[in-house]
Amino acid sequence: MRQLYLKQKVFSLSGKFTVKDERENDVYFGQGSFMQVPKTFTIMNAAGDEVALITKKVFSFLPKFFVEVNGREVLTIKKEFTFLKARYTIDAEGINVNGNWWDMNFEVLKHGEVVGQVSKEWFTWGDSYKIQIVDDEMETIVLALVVAIDCVKADQAAAAAASS
Repeated sequence: MRQLYLKQKVFSLSGKFTVKDERENDVYFGQGSFMQVPKTFTIMNAAGDEVALITKKVFSFLPKFFVEVNGREVLTIKKEFTFLKARYTIDAEGINVNGNWWDMNFEVLKHGEVVGQVSKEWFTWGDSYKIQIVDDEMETIVLALVVAIDCVKADQAAAAAASS
């Protein structure tokens, strides 16, 4: 089982982050687009190769995010139409998320088997997440899912701030 730590940079307009392993080696880097339509978030490995891309759909009645890993769309996160509390669903073939993913404390399952666990690290400067990878083949997908959920949360917070 491999442990990764995702740490966001607090004062970054484009949303940068670094993912480190348990020995604090840089494993992945990420950066969001700034003032670009559609809004995207790119995840790169240590060599600088793109391994995942998160894109917010433009001109959609409700927010929708597409997640591509190695050039293949693997999941979609979309907001459901509700009157009171915001609710989102994750559509992915064989992939489920159990737990409180809005508070970033959940398990990622593929065909019923746990492939990753995510927990938010509290009392840190900026958002930090501990990601345990059970299935090495699912590492990039689990990481992309964490970043995509964080993008959805940031989008929701921005929408709430704009309406108040």
